[in-house]
Parts: sequence; structure tokens; C-alpha cells
Amino acid sequence: LSSVYGIVKQSNGHIWLDSEPGRGATFRVYLPRVERGPEAPEAAEESVKSLRGNETILVVEDEDQVRHLVRAMLESYGYTVLDAPNARDALTVCGKHSGPIDLLLTDVVMPGMSGRALVTLLSGLRLEIPVLYMSGYPDSTLASQRILEPGHDFLQKPITHVSLCRKVRSVLDKGKSVAQ
Repeated sequence: LSSVYGIVKQSNGHIWLDSEPGRGATFRVYLPRVERGPEAPEAAEESVKSLRGNETILVVEDEDQVRHLVRAMLESYGYTVLDAPNARDALTVCGKHSGPIDLLLTDVVMPGMSGRALVTLLSGLRLEIPVLYMSGYPDSTLASQRILEPGHDFLQKPITHVSLCRKVRSVLDKGKSVAQ
């Protein structure tokens, strides 16, 4: 529901809920009318090859379906994926993995420990792992509630193969240029 709410609000829409015991719930989603048609696909869309990688990514996501989907998407583009359903398990995975972890992709809001708190703990175990945060909540909501400071690399859910791999590749490449 948080993803739906985020999409509706990001689109300048409204959502109403009517609920009656024994009768169920009705969600009404109102989106503004669009005066123009859909944009034509980009003629020079980057090739799939430019989004591929061979780095190791630690994915931390409390929703099983989302975590498995993100893992499958990244693996289909050549990445090695370690995953964990929560921050505590992510610390264990990180501690047991002897090789490098090139990127931490973490949900911002999770039960027990937030993605931001996880990043703080991991910075003590590993040197400067680039971090990409993701959430169903809009970036502006996370910033206004001081859950996530502005300026962090952020990916809004729901995600697609291309949007995920484009953002992952961007953060990884940015980290490489800083290291050089």
C-alpha cells in the first residue's frame, strides 16, 4: 500500500478508502487528467550491455517477493547478489562473505532496524560501500520526516529492470570514479 500511496501522491493524485466491517474495503484512486499522449520511446536507449556488471551487490529488503524479484533482475544483468530479509541478517551475511561487496542496495524503512541504521553499522565493518536506498515512500516524504537525508542515491519503488540496473550502474560507476 505504501508503494501505491507513493505513486499516487507523486502523480499529484488522491486516494480514498471506504471500509465497512463485513463488507470489505474500497480504494478510490484519482489521478489528474493528462493532456498529452505518452512520450515516444527513446531512440537511443542505452544497450543492455551498458547496464551489465559483474560486481557483488548486497540486497536488503524485508518483503520477500520484492527481494527475490530484485535479486533475479540483478542476476539477469550479470551481478552477483547476496540478500537478506532484514538488517540483522545483512550484518551476518556481510560478516560471512570474504570477498568484496561493491554496493549495498537497501530498503529505507524496515522492521527492527532501518536501512540508514544498517549503513551506519556496516561502515564499521567495511570501508565505504556505496549505498543505494530504495523505498515505496517518495524521497521527499523520507527527507521531510528526516528518515533519509537529501542527497543520497535513491530509487523509488516500484522499479523496472531498466530503472534498477541503470541506477545500480550509475552508483557503481560513480563510486569507481571517486576511487580513482
